[in-house]
Amino acid sequence: MAEVTAQAVKDLRELTGAGMMDCKKALTATEGDMEKAVEFLREKGLAAASKKAGRIAAEGIVTTLVSADGKQAAIVEVNSETDFVAKNEKFRNYVQDVATQALSSTAADLGAFLAEPWAKDTSLTVEQELSSQIAVIGENLKIRRFERILTEGVVVDYLHGGGRIGILVEAKVPAFTDGVKEALRNVAMQIAALSPKYVQRSEIPQDFIDHETEILKAQAKNENPDKADNIIEKMIIGRLNKELKEFCLLDQVYVKDSELTVSKYLEGVSKEAGGKVEIVRFVRYETGEGLEKKSEDFAAEVAKQMGQ
Repeated sequence: MAEVTAQAVKDLRELTGAGMMDCKKALTATEGDMEKAVEFLREKGLAAASKKAGRIAAEGIVTTLVSADGKQAAIVEVNSETDFVAKNEKFRNYVQDVATQALSSTAADLGAFLAEPWAKDTSLTVEQELSSQIAVIGENLKIRRFERILTEGVVVDYLHGGGRIGILVEAKVPAFTDGVKEALRNVAMQIAALSPKYVQRSEIPQDFIDHETEILKAQAKNENPDKADNIIEKMIIGRLNKELKEFCLLDQVYVKDSELTVSKYLEGVSKEAGGKVEIVRFVRYETGEGLEKKSEDFAAEVAKQMGQ
């Protein structure tokens, strides 16, 4: 049986990111064979991943990636259990690799994406590489969602708060000048700040408008029980229009100049660009939105970890 040297343990640790004792056990079990030891740790990682799968992963980051010509873009959200791991360089590098994978992916949904060969090591699937990362990082991780844009126009991206919010904006432009790029980035910042749901009013589903109308009508009647129905109807028209403006990007007050709407701002940009600058769609991801977050005393968590 080959002797397991300290250097071999160090090399395996650098190669896999696994703990020192785990690396020593892997090399011992595989009689010092480095390749087999890596596989041993991967197999162990897959087992460890299943144990961690029940933990809530509601932290993490959003990352975006845009091709050099602005014609392709991807956005991904990868979750971790703690904000500490979300700030870890190894985790952030992994999320960047997931975004690179998504940029060239042909998957129609998350299941197909997870089943794809991992581009950096095609002997693994995306899901298997995720399991390996769980073993290395020591927390449950989850690729929650991704989206890819292919366009004949252009895409710009924007990240806010170190990856807490990520934005992609697709647009039709007369030319992709620095001025147009800056304007689209300003629009992306607007989306990050005010979280519109639609580009323009025509995109809002009628059933959504009907539902909001009923809510506003009930509110108005409760506030004004003595007013006639025709007066109530006039009151809710104004309230509904105000609400829908908040949902629609082009109708929103432009955050950098409250004298303008986003639509008016883009009209000015279009004049300078020599042609219409038109927002086609946008994607806005906010880390952990809609997920249950773990509430746990940090000191107790540290004590628990030290006791293991």
